[in-house]
Amino acid sequence: MKTKTQIFIELWQEARTRFSNQLSYLSEDDLKKKLLPSPNSIGFLIRHIADVELLFAKNVFGARETKVIAKTVIAQKDTNEWTNLTQLKEYASHAFDVLKSIVQKQKEADWQTTVTTKEFGTKTKAEAFGRIISHTTYHAGQIAIINKYGNVTK
Repeated sequence: MKTKTQIFIELWQEARTRFSNQLSYLSEDDLKKKLLPSPNSIGFLIRHIADVELLFAKNVFGARETKVIAKTVIAQKDTNEWTNLTQLKEYASHAFDVLKSIVQKQKEADWQTTVTTKEFGTKTKAEAFGRIISHTTYHAGQIAIINKYGNVTK
């Protein structure tokens, strides 16, 4: 029988394919696309997903050694600097690996412990994990729509 941790990881990995599968089809030109009046580019959203995954690893699941400068969260807007596809792919892969590593260390009872953040209040780790899954898939949907209908804007 699978543990909660194994089940949650499988669920997250499958849901995250909505994001990760898109990365192989994007070009550097696509990173600059926006769907006006939305201010966020595809490049910004890729960086933002990875920033938030790293924040979750550190602040929700206790990966204290994780270093993260969540530039998209700090800036709270697209600064038009997320234009290097190779770097963004590497950063997204790194965020995945870090979050997966710390989630794999969770014990059965850990999923019922609570965490409190200013962003979403007090939740169990299981509930918080639902937040990161939905956060990534939400923005993955935005990326798909922007890539299909958006344009490079100045």
